[in-house]
Amino acid sequence: MAVGVFDLFTVGIGPSSSHTVGPMRAAAVFAGELRESGLLDQVASLRVDLYGSLAATGRGHGTMTATLLGLEGYHPELILPDEVEERLASIAETGVLNLAGAGEAGAGVQLPYAVEDMILHPLTVLPRHTNGMKFAVSDAAGNVLREATFFSVGGGFIVREGEEDAARAELEETKAELPLPFRTAAELLGRCSSKGLGISDIMFINERASRSEEEIREGLLHIWSVMEACVETSLKREGVLPGGLKVRRRAPDWLERLLKEDKDRNDPKYWQEWVNLIALAVNEENATGGRVVTAPTNGAAGIIPAVLYYALNYAPGMDKASQADKDDVVVKFLLAAGAVGVLYKEQASISGAEVGCQGEVGSASSMAAAGLAEVMGGTPGQVENAAEIAMEHNLGLTCDPIGGLVQIPCIERNAIAAAKAINAAKMALWGDGTHRVSLDEVIVTMRETGKDMSSKYKETAMGGLAVNVVEC
Repeated sequence: MAVGVFDLFTVGIGPSSSHTVGPMRAAAVFAGELRESGLLDQVASLRVDLYGSLAATGRGHGTMTATLLGLEGYHPELILPDEVEERLASIAETGVLNLAGAGEAGAGVQLPYAVEDMILHPLTVLPRHTNGMKFAVSDAAGNVLREATFFSVGGGFIVREGEEDAARAELEETKAELPLPFRTAAELLGRCSSKGLGISDIMFINERASRSEEEIREGLLHIWSVMEACVETSLKREGVLPGGLKVRRRAPDWLERLLKEDKDRNDPKYWQEWVNLIALAVNEENATGGRVVTAPTNGAAGIIPAVLYYALNYAPGMDKASQADKDDVVVKFLLAAGAVGVLYKEQASISGAEVGCQGEVGSASSMAAAGLAEVMGGTPGQVENAAEIAMEHNLGLTCDPIGGLVQIPCIERNAIAAAKAINAAKMALWGDGTHRVSLDEVIVTMRETGKDMSSKYKETAMGGLAVNVVEC
């Protein structure tokens, strides 16, 4: 299917869209096909191989545990945090996996299988993508009943080996069915100019090809509600983040201080502190393995909620806005941000394992800048300029998480990138939309920079902060 706003903003669990959400989704697909094939009762053994970045940083990113949940039949957008904890505790205690059981007692095949049974190949990268994983099940005689290879290509998106060409063909076919298709920013601006519409309007018209107006609006407001709930949950947690780095949660303490200093929550001099708080809260919850929205990835999940919070609370006129007006802002913001996200998916990548953190935090910052410029009354040219400025100043950003955990530098990086997005939007709005460097040129540059970047800076924990900072 053509990439849409609901592909870029999906509900899942932390800490990583490419290393947690994608693998869980791939495993769930394999489990579902195994059940549908009628072979499930013959399964006597299971083999899972993880390659490249999935193997190198899988433990810190929750890849293995997410894969186990997927193999049981759980999908990332449906599973609840309590179910995650319950099933993982059961597997750890018993060493038994309920293959394709979808959480129902006796519904699947009980196999002795746990995290330590997965086979890791951190130095082996499969041709299609560094995030590769293979599944195979055999019968009691050792005969392979079914096998499949998947790639987690960023943002929770998965591709099956051997179906890349078919997937591309389907993508092109569904794009052709859109009323106003676009692949580049130039094409998007051309659509805006010929129709006299804004960027969010173009995206809305395309979304109507598969959903009603009511479904689009309700769906986007639901996405925002999950983002808000993520913040609320995070602000109630205290102590240190899991994983061994002993990173202290800061969001609850920051909230307490902010409520003392900005009692009415409307003093404009504290806007950046509130933006920082939202970004930190979301990514601390993500690091916990909590429920978040990929925006467009988990590692960058705090940027768009933080900038949207700014739009709803500090943009001109929002102090007098009704709830209906605020809902309109949410819908418009996410549609414009989604349109820019499509450009990155079409022309480059949003996978940190493929192009470094510029593909995650950089893309999210660019999307957020576009959304903010749109709701603040920017022209299509100004919105495109905002997106360009934000990415231009995230080019070359590496992905070097300490301990393979989505904590340092990931959490703070979201707050910094949110501020960049806000500044980029403000800079663009002070211009007339004309600028020397186009968004398309920056996206291509990001893609090429990612190709040139050493693999040790692409979510492998083999370079940068990951090796220069002592973990304990």
